[in-house]
Formats: sequence, C-alpha cells, structure tokens
Amino acid sequence: MKGLFKSKPRTPAEVVRQTRDLLLYVQRAPDTRESKREEKMLELGKNIRELKSILYGNSESEPVAEACAKLTDEFFKENTLRLLISCLPKLNLEARKDATQVVANLQRQQVRSRLIASDYLEANIDLMDILIAGYENTDMALHYGAMLRECIRHQSVARYVLESQHMKKFFDYIQLPNFDIAADAAATFKELLTRHKSTVAEFLSKNYDWFFAEYNSKLLESSNYITRRQAIKLLGDILLDRSNSAVMTRYVSSRDNLRILMNLLRETSKSIQIEAFHVFKLFAANQNKPTDIIGILIANRSKLLRLFADFKTDKEDQEFEADKAQVVREIASLEPREP
Repeated sequence: MKGLFKSKPRTPAEVVRQTRDLLLYVQRAPDTRESKREEKMLELGKNIRELKSILYGNSESEPVAEACAKLTDEFFKENTLRLLISCLPKLNLEARKDATQVVANLQRQQVRSRLIASDYLEANIDLMDILIAGYENTDMALHYGAMLRECIRHQSVARYVLESQHMKKFFDYIQLPNFDIAADAAATFKELLTRHKSTVAEFLSKNYDWFFAEYNSKLLESSNYITRRQAIKLLGDILLDRSNSAVMTRYVSSRDNLRILMNLLRETSKSIQIEAFHVFKLFAANQNKPTDIIGILIANRSKLLRLFADFKTDKEDQEFEADKAQVVREIASLEPREP
C-alpha cells in the first residue's frame, strides 16, 4: 500500500518556485541559529542541488532539453537570480558552488530560441555592480567572479562593464595579495578584452589614453612577475587581433610604449621576453614609423641585434624564426630621418 501514496516528483518550474520562496525566507529571516532557519537552509541547499542536477544531468541521466527550458523560463520570470546573488553570502560553501554552476549554465540556455538570461540582465544590469564588487570580499570573490565571466558572454552585459567605472578597478583587483582572487580577476579582465571583438575595439578607441596609461604603469611595469607576464601576453593578443588594428597603429607610434617593450625584452624571464618580442615586432614592422621611434631603434640597434642573435624559443618554431629574421632586417636597414 505504501507505494500508492508516493509523492509525485516536482516539475522543474516547481523546484524554481520553491527555491525562490526559500530564498525570500532567508533574505527576510534574522541571522540567528534557530532550528527552523537551519531546516530552511538545508532545504534550500537541496533545492539548489536539484536545479543543478536538472541543468547538468547526473551519473544516471543526461539533462533533458524540455526540463531545462521550463526551469530557465520560470527562473527569469521573477527575480530569482537577484535573490540568489544577494543571498549567496548566507549559503554554505557547497550550496554556493552549486548556485554558481546553476547561474553559469542558465546563461547558455535558450527558451523559444532566445537567450532569455541576456534580456533579464539587460533589465537588471545593476547585478553586475554586485558581482564585480565581490572581488573585494575574500569569501565571495571566486563565486561572484565565475558568475560574472558567464554573464559577460552576453555582448550587452560586457559593454556595460567595459563602459562602467568598474573597468578601472580591475587594474587593482589583478594585483590583490590573494593569488587565487588576483588570478580570477585577471581571467575576467582577459575575457572582457577579447570576447566581443567589435565592442572591445570601440571601447579601446574611445578610452585609449587612460586605459593604456593604467595598463603600462600598473601591469606592464608592475613589480610582480606574474602580473607582468600575463599583461604582456594579453597585450599581444589585443594588438594582434585584426579588429584592433587602429588601436595597434596608435600603440606602436609611441616612444613611451617602445621604451617599456625594450625593457621587457631585457627581462631574465624567457617567457616574458618571447611575449614582449611578439609586441616589439609590431613596432619594427610599422611602415610609417614616427621619427622618434626610428631614432630610438637606431640608437639601440647594436644592442637589439646582439639580443636577437641569441634569441631562441625552447622548442623549434619556424614562424618565430621567420618573424625574428624580418625584425633583424628591418632594424639593420633603418636610416636616420630628418625631424
């Protein structure tokens, strides 16, 4: 007889609604340790785990597209995402990890051929302010950072972050003393500057002066080896991207930028030297070099040619050797130009 009275499983939409009710309770309930609150927190943890199981599947079954769509539809009907983000600090570590994965997955779910997460975030863009400020909270930084990277998959969200005052904060977050948080901030910074090509090109053109002043002084000239190494690698990725050709032309026309690159070429770290070379070759290859750039290259010609004579990658790399030979030819053939 027992089997007749089994409760039927909840639908994905019901799981979302019950999660929302529990989040509202947690948001309202005082931060005391009474047994009812403990019970509700346990129930909330189970609900979030169930949401994750529906979206990702489990050891026994793959996710079902229809269930995922119904879950996503219900999730963005009300303010469940806002509630989840604001209640995250009150959850235990496991529930935070599960919630982070749920938010990440929801950014990719299509409902009626639309990424409805993108529409929701456009209407609730201030949530990005909360996620970015999370880098200042040691307990929340990695969870909010992972959510933030998934949200900026949407171009409109990435544009908001790029154009906000928050961009300036990343130069400090990347240098936070906590290595894991600094690395997470660097990963988000890289994503912002490489994912949406046209938006990035527009941002860099509009904000060239302050952005590269900060980039040079805080990252490329940082006293931290890892910061310098990541920064020179990312700079190469940005400048060598075809969509940033106008920004690249401007960057390689600056004597201050050339001075920084030449200092990085002299680093003892092989990996920094190699990444610096990939940017330096753009200065050498520029067919419209300003007079002062030509003057600096000629003044340092013998040192540069000596440096490149012994310059090798750890593995044989034909493309690198060809680039190096071209740079050597360019520098060797330079003639002084009248100012």
